[in-house]
Amino acid sequence: MNEVLSERWLAEAVDLLVRLVEVAGAVIIFAGAMVAFVRFVVAGLRTRRTQSFVPVRLGLGRFLALGLEFQLASDILRTAIAPTLREIAELAAVAAIRTALNYFLGREIKEERAELARVRDGDGGDPADSSPAGPLR
Repeated sequence: MNEVLSERWLAEAVDLLVRLVEVAGAVIIFAGAMVAFVRFVVAGLRTRRTQSFVPVRLGLGRFLALGLEFQLASDILRTAIAPTLREIAELAAVAAIRTALNYFLGREIKEERAELARVRDGDGGDPADSSPAGPLR
């Protein structure tokens, strides 16, 4: 019984879980990129208006945010067993970076949704026309 619950066995089990969660995050990001690419090509063939690409960006953003959450979960799991101060510091840095990425990605998704709603309701023009870089046509 002592052998089964040894720290070595636990470390190997957690390492396997970390790898599974990392793979899940990578698969989510890859799947999102592929879905977005297909939607991008379809939207590009149907219409050349930049407004039709906004939903593609929103969908990709949701996949990226979810994938980043899985990656952060794997980092947390990695430090679950007897973490050193260095590992805790690295986790804090990675968590801060990924949290910031998720925050700004979420904010961009929210802004794009609001812009789409304004355009759909007839209150605005093409969302790309209002970007600082100007129209993307």
